[in-house]
Amino acid sequence: MEQAIRWGILGASNFARQHMGPAIHAAKGADLVALATSSPDKADGFRAFQPRLRVHDSYDALLADDEIDAVYIPLPNHLHVEWTKKALAAGKHVLCEKPIAMVESDFDDLIAARDAAGKLAAEAYMIVHHPNWQLAQRLYAEGAIGRLMYVDGVFAYNNTDMENIRNRPETGGGGLRDIGVYTFGSARFVTGAEPSGVDARLTFENDVDTFAHIGADFPGFRYNCVVSTRMFPSQRMTFHGDKGRMTVKGPFNAGVFCEAQLEIENAAMEVTTHRFPAVNQYVLQVEAFGRSLRDGTPYPCPLEFSRGTQRMIDMAFAAG
Repeated sequence: MEQAIRWGILGASNFARQHMGPAIHAAKGADLVALATSSPDKADGFRAFQPRLRVHDSYDALLADDEIDAVYIPLPNHLHVEWTKKALAAGKHVLCEKPIAMVESDFDDLIAARDAAGKLAAEAYMIVHHPNWQLAQRLYAEGAIGRLMYVDGVFAYNNTDMENIRNRPETGGGGLRDIGVYTFGSARFVTGAEPSGVDARLTFENDVDTFAHIGADFPGFRYNCVVSTRMFPSQRMTFHGDKGRMTVKGPFNAGVFCEAQLEIENAAMEVTTHRFPAVNQYVLQVEAFGRSLRDGTPYPCPLEFSRGTQRMIDMAFAAG
Protein backbone atom coordinates (compact mmCIF):
# COMPACT_ATOMS: atom_id res chain seq x y z
CA MET A 1 0.00 0.00 0.00
CA GLU A 2 1.39 3.38 -1.01
CA GLN A 3 1.98 5.96 1.68
CA ALA A 4 -0.66 8.68 1.83
CA ILE A 5 0.31 12.17 0.75
CA ARG A 6 0.75 14.21 3.92
CA TRP A 7 -0.95 17.59 3.75
CA GLY A 8 -0.57 20.82 5.68
CA ILE A 9 -2.79 23.91 5.51
CA LEU A 10 -1.41 27.45 5.63
CA GLY A 11 -4.03 29.42 7.55
CA ALA A 12 -7.21 28.54 9.40
CA SER A 13 -9.72 30.19 7.07
CA ASN A 14 -13.42 29.42 7.34
CA PHE A 15 -13.39 27.89 3.87
CA ALA A 16 -10.51 25.60 4.79
CA ARG A 17 -12.30 24.54 7.97
CA GLN A 18 -15.68 23.97 6.31
CA HIS A 19 -14.69 22.52 2.94
CA MET A 20 -11.08 21.83 2.01
CA GLY A 21 -9.86 20.57 5.38
CA PRO A 22 -12.62 17.94 5.55
CA ALA A 23 -12.03 17.13 1.85
CA ILE A 24 -8.33 16.45 2.39
CA HIS A 25 -9.22 14.33 5.42
CA ALA A 26 -11.81 12.35 3.44
CA ALA A 27 -9.86 11.92 0.20
CA LYS A 28 -8.35 8.55 -0.66
CA GLY A 29 -4.57 8.57 -0.47
CA ALA A 30 -4.42 11.82 1.51
CA ASP A 31 -3.67 12.52 5.15
CA LEU A 32 -4.24 15.93 6.75
CA VAL A 33 -1.44 16.16 9.31
CA ALA A 34 -0.77 19.83 10.06
CA LEU A 35 -2.18 23.33 10.22
CA ALA A 36 -0.43 26.69 10.55
CA THR A 37 -2.20 29.38 12.54
CA SER A 38 -1.14 31.98 15.10
CA SER A 39 -4.54 31.63 16.79
CA PRO A 40 -4.67 28.26 18.60
CA ASP A 41 -8.43 28.52 19.14
CA LYS A 42 -8.94 28.45 15.37
CA ALA A 43 -7.46 24.98 15.27
CA ASP A 44 -10.35 23.57 17.30
CA GLY A 45 -12.66 23.43 14.28
CA PHE A 46 -10.07 21.38 12.39
CA ARG A 47 -9.36 19.06 15.31
CA ALA A 48 -13.08 18.30 15.44
CA PHE A 49 -12.63 16.08 12.37
CA GLN A 50 -8.86 15.45 12.64
CA PRO A 51 -7.93 15.06 16.35
CA ARG A 52 -4.27 14.20 15.68
CA LEU A 53 -3.59 17.41 13.77
CA ARG A 54 -0.25 19.09 14.48
CA VAL A 55 -0.54 22.87 14.82
CA HIS A 56 2.34 25.20 13.89
CA ASP A 57 2.29 28.80 15.08
CA SER A 58 3.65 30.20 11.80
CA TYR A 59 3.53 29.48 8.08
CA ASP A 60 7.30 29.19 7.94
CA ALA A 61 7.27 26.56 10.68
CA LEU A 62 4.82 24.44 8.72
CA LEU A 63 6.92 24.73 5.56
CA ALA A 64 9.95 23.56 7.56
CA ASP A 65 8.08 20.42 8.67
CA ASP A 66 9.77 17.50 6.90
CA GLU A 67 6.72 15.31 7.45
CA ILE A 68 4.57 17.33 5.05
CA ASP A 69 4.50 16.56 1.32
CA ALA A 70 1.94 19.07 0.07
CA VAL A 71 0.36 22.29 1.28
CA TYR A 72 -3.01 23.83 0.66
CA ILE A 73 -3.04 27.65 0.69
CA PRO A 74 -6.36 29.40 1.46
CA LEU A 75 -4.82 32.80 2.31
CA PRO A 76 -6.16 36.15 1.03
CA ASN A 77 -5.59 36.65 -2.69
CA HIS A 78 -2.69 39.07 -2.44
CA LEU A 79 -0.60 36.49 -0.54
CA HIS A 80 -1.02 33.58 -2.96
CA VAL A 81 2.00 34.15 -5.19
CA GLU A 82 4.36 34.83 -2.28
CA TRP A 83 3.46 31.73 -0.29
CA THR A 84 3.17 29.45 -3.29
CA LYS A 85 6.75 30.33 -4.20
CA LYS A 86 7.91 29.89 -0.60
CA ALA A 87 6.23 26.49 -0.36
CA LEU A 88 7.81 25.33 -3.60
CA ALA A 89 11.22 26.52 -2.42
CA ALA A 90 10.65 24.47 0.75
CA GLY A 91 10.14 21.36 -1.40
CA LYS A 92 6.37 21.11 -1.03
CA HIS A 93 3.74 20.48 -3.67
CA VAL A 94 1.18 23.29 -3.66
CA LEU A 95 -2.58 23.56 -4.15
CA CYS A 96 -3.47 27.25 -3.82
CA GLU A 97 -6.88 28.85 -3.75
CA LYS A 98 -8.00 30.87 -6.72
CA PRO A 99 -7.04 33.26 -7.99
CA ILE A 100 -3.53 31.94 -7.55
CA ALA A 101 -2.22 35.21 -9.03
CA MET A 102 -3.42 38.80 -9.26
CA VAL A 103 -2.27 39.49 -12.84
CA GLU A 104 -1.13 37.33 -15.74
CA SER A 105 2.50 38.39 -15.45
CA ASP A 106 2.65 36.79 -11.97
CA PHE A 107 2.54 33.41 -13.69
CA ASP A 108 6.05 33.87 -15.05
CA ASP A 109 7.50 33.51 -11.56
CA LEU A 110 5.05 30.80 -10.53
CA ILE A 111 5.77 28.56 -13.51
CA ALA A 112 9.51 29.12 -13.16
CA ALA A 113 9.35 28.26 -9.44
CA ARG A 114 7.30 25.14 -10.15
CA ASP A 115 9.70 23.94 -12.81
CA ALA A 116 12.78 24.69 -10.72
CA ALA A 117 11.38 22.81 -7.73
CA GLY A 118 10.15 19.87 -9.78
CA LYS A 119 6.92 19.93 -7.79
CA LEU A 120 3.26 20.17 -8.69
CA ALA A 121 1.75 23.60 -8.16
CA ALA A 122 -1.83 24.32 -9.18
CA GLU A 123 -4.79 26.56 -8.57
CA ALA A 124 -7.63 25.04 -6.55
CA TYR A 125 -10.08 25.27 -9.44
CA MET A 126 -12.31 22.48 -8.23
CA ILE A 127 -15.02 22.48 -10.90
CA VAL A 128 -12.84 20.79 -13.54
CA HIS A 129 -12.80 17.70 -11.31
CA HIS A 130 -16.60 17.49 -11.11
CA PRO A 131 -18.17 14.88 -13.43
CA ASN A 132 -20.80 17.45 -14.41
CA TRP A 133 -18.18 19.65 -16.11
CA GLN A 134 -16.21 16.70 -17.44
CA LEU A 135 -19.37 15.41 -19.12
CA ALA A 136 -20.08 18.89 -20.52
CA GLN A 137 -16.61 18.99 -22.03
CA ARG A 138 -16.98 15.52 -23.57
CA LEU A 139 -20.48 16.13 -24.99
CA TYR A 140 -19.37 19.42 -26.50
CA ALA A 141 -16.39 17.71 -28.15
CA GLU A 142 -18.70 14.99 -29.51
CA GLY A 143 -20.93 17.61 -31.15
CA ALA A 144 -23.97 17.17 -28.91
CA ILE A 145 -25.12 20.75 -29.58
CA GLY A 146 -23.62 21.14 -33.05
CA ARG A 147 -21.66 24.28 -33.86
CA LEU A 148 -21.35 26.50 -30.80
CA MET A 149 -22.60 30.02 -31.42
CA TYR A 150 -23.15 31.63 -28.03
CA VAL A 151 -22.28 31.08 -24.35
CA ASP A 152 -23.93 32.93 -21.51
CA GLY A 153 -23.55 32.68 -17.78
CA VAL A 154 -24.11 34.27 -14.41
CA PHE A 155 -22.50 33.96 -11.01
CA ALA A 156 -23.74 36.26 -8.27
CA TYR A 157 -24.11 36.51 -4.53
CA ASN A 158 -24.76 39.40 -2.14
CA ASN A 159 -21.92 40.34 0.21
CA THR A 160 -22.18 43.81 1.77
CA ASP A 161 -19.81 43.19 4.68
CA MET A 162 -17.14 45.78 4.02
CA GLU A 163 -14.74 44.10 6.46
CA ASN A 164 -14.81 40.90 4.42
CA ILE A 165 -11.59 40.35 2.44
CA ARG A 166 -13.66 40.09 -0.77
CA ASN A 167 -14.64 43.75 -0.35
CA ARG A 168 -11.16 45.08 0.41
CA PRO A 169 -8.78 46.21 -2.33
CA GLU A 170 -5.64 45.62 -0.25
CA THR A 171 -6.42 41.87 -0.05
CA GLY A 172 -7.20 41.48 -3.75
CA GLY A 173 -10.97 41.61 -3.39
CA GLY A 174 -13.63 42.04 -6.05
CA GLY A 175 -16.05 39.90 -7.97
CA LEU A 176 -13.97 39.09 -11.05
CA ARG A 177 -11.10 37.69 -9.02
CA ASP A 178 -13.39 35.85 -6.61
CA ILE A 179 -15.98 34.34 -8.96
CA GLY A 180 -15.23 35.62 -12.46
CA VAL A 181 -12.63 32.85 -12.60
CA TYR A 182 -15.57 30.41 -12.77
CA THR A 183 -17.64 32.05 -15.50
CA PHE A 184 -14.52 32.66 -17.57
CA GLY A 185 -12.65 29.45 -16.87
CA SER A 186 -15.61 27.11 -17.32
CA ALA A 187 -16.25 28.36 -20.87
CA ARG A 188 -12.56 27.94 -21.66
CA PHE A 189 -12.51 24.45 -20.12
CA VAL A 190 -15.45 23.17 -22.12
CA THR A 191 -14.49 24.69 -25.46
CA GLY A 192 -10.71 24.77 -25.28
CA ALA A 193 -10.91 28.21 -26.86
CA GLU A 194 -9.40 31.58 -25.88
CA PRO A 195 -10.95 35.04 -26.33
CA SER A 196 -9.64 37.37 -28.98
CA GLY A 197 -11.26 40.43 -27.41
CA VAL A 198 -13.20 41.43 -24.30
CA ASP A 199 -15.59 44.28 -23.59
CA ALA A 200 -16.77 45.10 -20.09
CA ARG A 201 -18.93 47.36 -17.98
CA LEU A 202 -17.82 47.40 -14.36
CA THR A 203 -19.23 48.93 -11.18
CA PHE A 204 -16.89 49.58 -8.25
CA GLU A 205 -17.40 50.12 -4.53
CA ASN A 206 -14.49 50.74 -2.18
CA ASP A 207 -12.16 50.25 -5.17
CA VAL A 208 -13.28 46.66 -5.85
CA ASP A 209 -15.55 45.53 -8.65
CA THR A 210 -19.03 44.55 -7.43
CA PHE A 211 -20.82 44.18 -10.78
CA ALA A 212 -19.42 43.21 -14.14
CA HIS A 213 -21.17 42.68 -17.48
CA ILE A 214 -18.65 40.98 -19.73
CA GLY A 215 -18.76 40.28 -23.44
CA ALA A 216 -16.08 38.45 -25.38
CA ASP A 217 -15.33 37.23 -28.87
CA PHE A 218 -14.08 33.66 -29.12
CA PRO A 219 -13.24 31.88 -32.38
CA GLY A 220 -16.65 31.02 -33.81
CA PHE A 221 -18.84 32.13 -30.92
CA ARG A 222 -19.81 35.04 -28.71
CA TYR A 223 -19.61 34.99 -24.91
CA ASN A 224 -21.60 36.99 -22.36
CA CYS A 225 -21.73 36.85 -18.57
CA VAL A 226 -22.69 38.76 -15.44
CA VAL A 227 -20.58 38.56 -12.29
CA SER A 228 -21.69 40.34 -9.14
CA THR A 229 -21.12 40.39 -5.39
CA ARG A 230 -24.19 42.58 -4.85
CA MET A 231 -26.97 40.55 -6.49
CA PHE A 232 -29.38 37.89 -5.37
CA PRO A 233 -27.55 34.53 -5.55
CA SER A 234 -27.57 33.01 -9.01
CA GLN A 235 -25.33 30.69 -11.03
CA ARG A 236 -25.75 29.01 -14.39
CA MET A 237 -23.83 28.45 -17.62
CA THR A 238 -25.48 27.76 -20.99
CA PHE A 239 -23.90 26.75 -24.29
CA HIS A 240 -26.05 27.45 -27.38
CA GLY A 241 -25.31 25.56 -30.58
CA ASP A 242 -27.03 25.28 -33.95
CA LYS A 243 -28.34 21.79 -33.12
CA GLY A 244 -28.95 21.98 -29.39
CA ARG A 245 -28.42 23.67 -26.07
CA MET A 246 -26.45 22.56 -23.01
CA THR A 247 -27.11 24.08 -19.58
CA VAL A 248 -25.00 23.45 -16.50
CA LYS A 249 -27.02 23.98 -13.32
CA GLY A 250 -25.39 24.35 -9.94
CA PRO A 251 -22.19 24.79 -11.91
CA PHE A 252 -19.90 26.23 -9.29
CA ASN A 253 -21.16 25.49 -5.77
CA ALA A 254 -22.45 22.06 -6.70
CA GLY A 255 -24.64 20.52 -4.02
CA VAL A 256 -24.68 23.76 -2.03
CA PHE A 257 -26.38 26.21 -4.37
CA CYS A 258 -28.43 23.40 -5.88
CA GLU A 259 -28.02 19.88 -7.19
CA ALA A 260 -25.45 19.62 -9.98
CA GLN A 261 -27.22 18.92 -13.27
CA LEU A 262 -26.38 18.92 -16.95
CA GLU A 263 -29.35 19.51 -19.24
CA ILE A 264 -29.13 18.81 -22.96
CA GLU A 265 -31.89 19.90 -25.33
CA ASN A 266 -31.69 18.59 -28.91
CA ALA A 267 -33.21 19.77 -32.20
CA ALA A 268 -36.36 17.74 -31.53
CA MET A 269 -36.87 19.74 -28.30
CA GLU A 270 -36.15 16.61 -26.27
CA VAL A 271 -34.46 17.28 -22.95
CA THR A 272 -32.06 14.89 -21.25
CA THR A 273 -30.98 15.70 -17.71
CA HIS A 274 -27.90 14.21 -16.06
CA ARG A 275 -27.92 14.52 -12.26
CA PHE A 276 -25.05 14.40 -9.78
CA PRO A 277 -26.65 14.53 -6.32
CA ALA A 278 -23.83 13.27 -4.12
CA VAL A 279 -20.49 14.40 -5.54
CA ASN A 280 -17.92 16.32 -3.48
CA GLN A 281 -15.77 18.18 -5.99
CA TYR A 282 -13.27 19.20 -3.30
CA VAL A 283 -12.55 15.56 -2.44
CA LEU A 284 -12.18 14.76 -6.16
CA GLN A 285 -9.75 17.66 -6.50
CA VAL A 286 -7.50 16.33 -3.73
CA GLU A 287 -7.61 12.82 -5.18
CA ALA A 288 -6.73 14.09 -8.66
CA PHE A 289 -3.80 16.01 -7.18
CA GLY A 290 -2.64 12.80 -5.53
CA ARG A 291 -2.86 10.80 -8.75
CA SER A 292 -0.70 13.33 -10.51
CA LEU A 293 1.94 13.02 -7.80
CA ARG A 294 1.88 9.22 -7.72
CA ASP A 295 1.76 8.23 -11.36
CA GLY A 296 2.07 11.40 -13.40
CA THR A 297 -1.57 11.56 -14.46
CA PRO A 298 -1.96 14.95 -16.18
CA TYR A 299 -3.55 17.43 -13.80
CA PRO A 300 -6.78 18.91 -15.26
CA CYS A 301 -5.93 22.46 -14.22
CA PRO A 302 -2.21 23.22 -14.63
CA LEU A 303 -0.84 26.70 -14.13
CA GLU A 304 -0.92 27.22 -17.89
CA PHE A 305 -4.72 26.83 -17.87
CA SER A 306 -5.09 29.21 -14.90
CA ARG A 307 -2.89 31.71 -16.69
CA GLY A 308 -5.42 31.85 -19.54
CA THR A 309 -8.25 32.68 -17.16
CA GLN A 310 -6.18 35.40 -15.50
CA ARG A 311 -5.41 36.83 -18.94
CA MET A 312 -9.15 37.11 -19.57
CA ILE A 313 -9.68 38.80 -16.19
CA ASP A 314 -6.93 41.28 -17.02
CA MET A 315 -8.59 41.96 -20.38
CA ALA A 316 -11.91 42.62 -18.60
CA PHE A 317 -10.32 45.11 -16.20
CA ALA A 318 -8.55 46.86 -19.06
CA ALA A 319 -11.79 47.11 -21.06
CA GLY A 320 -13.87 48.21 -18.08
